[in-house]
Amino acid sequence: MERRVINPWKWQDDRSYVQAVEVTNVMSTLYVSGQTAISDDGISSTADMRTQLSEAIANLEKVIEDAGYECGNIVRLNIYTTSSEELFSCFDLFQNWCNRHHIKQASTVLEVQALYETLKVELEATVVK
Repeated sequence: MERRVINPWKWQDDRSYVQAVEVTNVMSTLYVSGQTAISDDGISSTADMRTQLSEAIANLEKVIEDAGYECGNIVRLNIYTTSSEELFSCFDLFQNWCNRHHIKQASTVLEVQALYETLKVELEATVVK
């Protein structure tokens, strides 16, 4: 797999995403459903945004690793949240995770009216090999 990041500007570098990612010579692609703060028993979290974001990241990592992929190969990551304000107040958690895995992904953040039950954040990813 070969990857090329397209960033005509510098400002997005501080926001943990890129403007576009071109991927060629891909062996396989994993499309990951939105991952949230749901326990192994299927119980939705009632915790605050920071805790739910941490749990959603852990669940996303688990799915990616169980599929035999690496988080560093995420090329698209959409974030759905019930509160952009709450999400951005703990966005350092997300940015640190991206930096730790050297993730350079195209990304969109969308504020939605509601997610399933008591959930506040959902992460949807595309990963390549």
